[in-house]
Amino acid sequence: MFDPTSRYYNVPTTTVTAIRRDGTPVEIRFLRRRFIPSAAGDTTVVEHTVNEQERLDTITARYLDDPTQFWIVCDANGVLRPAELERVGRVIKITMPNE
Repeated sequence: MFDPTSRYYNVPTTTVTAIRRDGTPVEIRFLRRRFIPSAAGDTTVVEHTVNEQERLDTITARYLDDPTQFWIVCDANGVLRPAELERVGRVIKITMPNE
């Protein structure tokens, strides 16, 4: 369903059966909630201070060579929304997971 590089790749799918107005059942599939994983134990490779007009995707491209992996930086910094890391002067951690 999701690309292996997606943050949702390993999130389990759940199925619920609902009843339509006409009384027939319909199966609804959805992803379970994804929680931000703990960054405890991750190795900080570099700390980056955000400059004016920088976006998280360009920062991620610089350090991880892939702008679509911005979510890895979000996880390392314990935030859900990329905009939280795009504030000028904010120091963000670029980490390497300990797996």
